[in-house]
Amino acid sequence: MHKTLASLTMALLLAGCAHTPTPPEAPRVTPTAAQLQAAARVGLNEAELTPLLNKPTFRMTPAEVDRFLAWQQLDQPQLRQRIAALARKNIGQPYELYLLGEFPYEVYDSQPLFDLSKSDCVVFVEHTYAMALSASWPEFFWMLQRIRYRDGVIGVATRNHYTEADWNLANAWLVQDVTASLGAPTQSYRQRIDRQAFLKKQFKVARELPVQVFDDVFIAKQDVAAIEAQLQDGDFVNVISGRDGNYWASHVGLIVTGPDGSRRLLHSAEPQVREETLQAFITRLAERDARQAGQGKASLAGFKFLRLNEAPQVPPMAPQPRPPRPAALLP
Repeated sequence: MHKTLASLTMALLLAGCAHTPTPPEAPRVTPTAAQLQAAARVGLNEAELTPLLNKPTFRMTPAEVDRFLAWQQLDQPQLRQRIAALARKNIGQPYELYLLGEFPYEVYDSQPLFDLSKSDCVVFVEHTYAMALSASWPEFFWMLQRIRYRDGVIGVATRNHYTEADWNLANAWLVQDVTASLGAPTQSYRQRIDRQAFLKKQFKVARELPVQVFDDVFIAKQDVAAIEAQLQDGDFVNVISGRDGNYWASHVGLIVTGPDGSRRLLHSAEPQVREETLQAFITRLAERDARQAGQGKASLAGFKFLRLNEAPQVPPMAPQPRPPRPAALLP
């Protein structure tokens, strides 16, 4: 149950959008000589590699992911291309909101720490980045927690719940906000972030945390066409929604480049992971917003763009603290 702010407002963003039809089944892939050579280097033969090439990641077992990631590092040595390939290998993955939690480490959120079979928008991005940076299942699982949690410390209170103020800043080693440097006009917005109230309401967790005032900028939807050619494979997209003068990141996804050079949004949304051009996404949501006019619902306002770092240097995990004992049991 990945209750980031993006996940919590996902229904507002995509309610009423037309469902994307299930794509036709892709033709069976036969490994090339170069792919077989790479497979041999990591101990895979053709009979083991071929099923992995023809299976989406969301249908793999952890053991299969372990073997596939080692091979993928050799098959796609460039990080940006590896992210795009892994993201596309999950097209069709079923969508489910509130997917991940901290169970069995904590019981505040009873969802598990990972689920390969489904995704929401944040889970999809985190899994894709973590897989692209990893060469085995253990490394992927470690990397996933490093991305999801502040300093990699697992806990509902240390999860990067707020996209702009938590996720983007905590993962500055991976992506850098380039929204203001792309050359398009930007619009400022301010958020009042009350993490203490959020944790209490959502998880019944009591923490003493100050209210934060957070200022940010986004590019209005009508100005995106002028700058989208600057976007690159693997860049992180924050979709900004607005209502009554308030703005927030309600959805996230990844940039991939189409065969025609178009910049596309690859993202997890009801009913499944799909790829569409940025302009098609903007048009689709504009049609939805027109249908919902006057109903008091959030509408698409614009986007933030974060550039994938060329050579991410993954910070170490902070030590996982021992959980506190109930106050009644303390001396």
